[in-house]
Amino acid sequence: MFKQAKSAFIWYHLYKFRRTVVLIVLLLSVVLFSQWIYSDVVEYLTLRKKLEYLDILLPIKWVIIFFNIGLSSYLITSLFKKEKKEEVKVQSDVKKEKQKEDTIKSSTLSEREASFLYKKKLSNKADKLVNG
Repeated sequence: MFKQAKSAFIWYHLYKFRRTVVLIVLLLSVVLFSQWIYSDVVEYLTLRKKLEYLDILLPIKWVIIFFNIGLSSYLITSLFKKEKKEEVKVQSDVKKEKQKEDTIKSSTLSEREASFLYKKKLSNKADKLVNG
């Protein structure tokens, strides 16, 4: 049972954040790919005895690696910040509903009319037009 719950939890989050996970995997694969290319280029330059280009090649490799790792870590930390922003949106929607209820109650309508307007869910376009 625990394995099923753990698997469902993992797959839910992978599906929810699939774009970011794919981007992180691609960035980390670029790091591995750059290491592979670097080793081939170093081998080629040593065979051709053009070692003066190695001074430029090593910093370029590390800039690529650090940029990709930094961007990946930023994306990982931003996964959890998005959830908080969604919670703030929900809270602001609740506040708007409360303000709407307060304006209805404070208007010249009777208490019965105000409760009817607030609790009634509009079912079609005509109801929405009539109730404004």
